[in-house]
Amino acid sequence: SLRTEFVLFASQDGANIRSLCRHYGISPATGYKWLKRRAEEGVSGLQDRSRAPHHSPNRSPDDITDLLRMAHARHERW
Repeated sequence: SLRTEFVLFASQDGANIRSLCRHYGISPATGYKWLKRRAEEGVSGLQDRSRAPHHSPNRSPDDITDLLRMAHARHERW
């Protein structure tokens, strides 16, 4: 993938990280993030990650959501 290719080039001695970021069309923050993940987690650190929040304090409880879904199934026009 392009991430792996970027990290391989950026990991070489004397590599210009910002120039490589421009070449690959990514921000320097993203480039450095990928390099850090590769160093900490190996190749698996370059995989896509979920963008879902880890915590949603205002989320409705599951039992209320289930009740709303049942009501919607019974009365689809509501």
